Amino acid sequence: MSIRKFFKIVAVALFGAVLSSCNSNDDLGKVDIEIPGVTFDGDIDCCSAEEALQVYKFIQTVKIIPDLSTEIDGKYNVYAYSKTGSFHVGYNDIYFVVTKKKNGNYVKNFEFSGITPHMLMVKMNMKHSTPVSAGVESFNDNYLAVKHGWISFVMATSDAGSWTLKYDYSILGSTGTTSEAAITVDALPAGQQWVKSFKAGENTYYISLVNPTDWKTGKNAITAYVSKKNTPATTPYGLAQEQFSVEIDPRMPDMGNHTSPDNVALSLQGDGSYQGTVNLTMTGRWRIHLTVKDNQGNVVAGGDDLDEGYSSLYFDVTI
Repeated sequence: MSIRKFFKIVAVALFGAVLSSCNSNDDLGKVDIEIPGVTFDGDIDCCSAEEALQVYKFIQTVKIIPDLSTEIDGKYNVYAYSKTGSFHVGYNDIYFVVTKKKNGNYVKNFEFSGITPHMLMVKMNMKHSTPVSAGVESFNDNYLAVKHGWISFVMATSDAGSWTLKYDYSILGSTGTTSEAAITVDALPAGQQWVKSFKAGENTYYISLVNPTDWKTGKNAITAYVSKKNTPATTPYGLAQEQFSVEIDPRMPDMGNHTSPDNVALSLQGDGSYQGTVNLTMTGRWRIHLTVKDNQGNVVAGGDDLDEGYSSLYFDVTI
């Protein structure tokens, strides 16, 4: 048996369930998988077998978002993923993978931009957007065919308002904008608050807490993004250009509002995020009081009672 034929047999067995295995609710149809990157039909934009295996492994750790998975020009399938296969109020990671319809090969040379979520407020007959990441980039060097971005939803879907989402795409010469897809944004569990707004001068900002469900007892890296509301409000809210620092004071409302030591304020990083350390010394509900300062050290939001460490600006999380 030739090496090429051996690879084909092994690869078909391994990758033949890629599209069907990525999620049971994938309704875009099944295609036979050739050997991603091993058939080498002259298309340098397809993944190698090693890269395809990395993508396959990654999509086993996330769940497909059916409402955002679509077909482009009859040639490509676009799959969108999140941690749970759904969206919730606050920060959400979103991942994209593209395959060729004709053979199921992964594509790594594609670009998505202009992610535009809109909420239609029914009674007011008006739309607004919400904070989004600066772009959609390769997940990391090991996942060149997985693109990552994030969206922080400021409101849940309800009778008062509904969400749609669209984005621009460029896939091996096919360019355009997807139609607006209706999506559902779930409310957070009772007692949880992971995105907050604050005013600084004439501007409105949103501070979005990243993935607090990953936290454990003890010291945790805390990451947040500060976004600036746009005018008009239908334009997605990008990262604030102004530089802030965010002091944190975690307390337990159900345990006499005791605090914890060794917390480190959130400071601006090169990637546009704000990072620090929060020390959660026991399980339960924590209220993380926030004091936002400008680059001159002036308090612009929160910190209403600095003597006692309380603030009207806070996140609520449970570990």
